[in-house]
Amino acid sequence: MKDIIIYTQPQCPPCEFAKNYFRSYGFQFIEKNIAKDPQARKELMHKYDAYSTPTIIIGSEVIVGFDQERINKLLSIQ
Repeated sequence: MKDIIIYTQPQCPPCEFAKNYFRSYGFQFIEKNIAKDPQARKELMHKYDAYSTPTIIIGSEVIVGFDQERINKLLSIQ
């Protein structure tokens, strides 16, 4: 199974939707809250060249925002 990382922040409805979506399919993920973790914020901006949440990492794929079609393809969700 591919590792899933979700970069989130408080008061982010798309972040909550993404987390609930993964939970509904039984996928485990690592949540990195950029408001509480300065290192996660730096990682998001410098490693992934992303500036918004949710940013979702599935394996080596970077998805900025919640792109359900791409997520489904990467995780073989029908």
